[in-house]
Amino acid sequence: MEKNPLTAEEKLVIEDKGTEPPFTGKYHDHFADGVYHCKRCGAPLYDSRAKFQAHCGWPSFDEEFPGAVRRQPDPDGIRTEILCADCGAHLGHVFTGEGFTEKNIRHCVNSVSLHFTPRKLQPGEKGIAVLGGGCFWCTEAAFNEVRGVEKVVSGYAGGSTANPSYEEVCRGDTGHAEVVKIVYDPEEVSFRQLLKVFFAIHNPTTPNRQGNDVGSQYRSVIFYTTWEQKEESQEMIEELTAEKAFEQPIVTELEPLLHFYPAESYHQDYFRKNPHQAYCRFQIAPKVAKVKELDLS
Repeated sequence: MEKNPLTAEEKLVIEDKGTEPPFTGKYHDHFADGVYHCKRCGAPLYDSRAKFQAHCGWPSFDEEFPGAVRRQPDPDGIRTEILCADCGAHLGHVFTGEGFTEKNIRHCVNSVSLHFTPRKLQPGEKGIAVLGGGCFWCTEAAFNEVRGVEKVVSGYAGGSTANPSYEEVCRGDTGHAEVVKIVYDPEEVSFRQLLKVFFAIHNPTTPNRQGNDVGSQYRSVIFYTTWEQKEESQEMIEELTAEKAFEQPIVTELEPLLHFYPAESYHQDYFRKNPHQAYCRFQIAPKVAKVKELDLS
């Protein structure tokens, strides 16, 4: 998994093992329902159900996801440091014997080391889906046809470079994928229906490639914005695999959305602006036709 771009404040804690001032972090008094991820690599670390109020000034948890957190002696020779098991990002320290909960353990974590993903949408809230399935001109055009979709923006996600340009992404050294950010009304179209479109308009079995478009920016990837989206994505991949919908194994990646960067203006609404261009007629138009076959337009 790519390491995400960090601010100077985040680097001070995550890479240089500093500590944010107590009672200043965005999550120290945050108790929404969801999952906390590593800010640098996106790995799931803690379920909100394991979070409790220790009145210490930092987020406190009494349990991590299995294998998510690594422990090592702190340089001070007294405390035990905790790090993301996937990327080694500094999280904070772990303490035992304080008696705050029945588990009698406290992970004291810096807020800047975390990224929160809500469990599910709240009533009346618009949904956001971020999907990568090859060239974003194609994906954008297809989802613009879906009933209940209110806005589609082409952009970049999943890489280590902040505010990348198209040229940088095409060189393949940013780690970003070409994606679309879809704002939708869950009363009119479900995330599962969006996934049906997604798997119908691209080949999820070819790593870093869609047809003649080759490169990591064309990988098949779902950047979930709620934990429920992750679970629904996993379920659909399992269903498609069981049904043998594709001849080869599905390689679609699942990652939390940490950053989304809109693409340059000339990429937005490309199909609508250039309907007679050869790529649009031969590559994009057939994908738009598939959406209409699904009776979701």
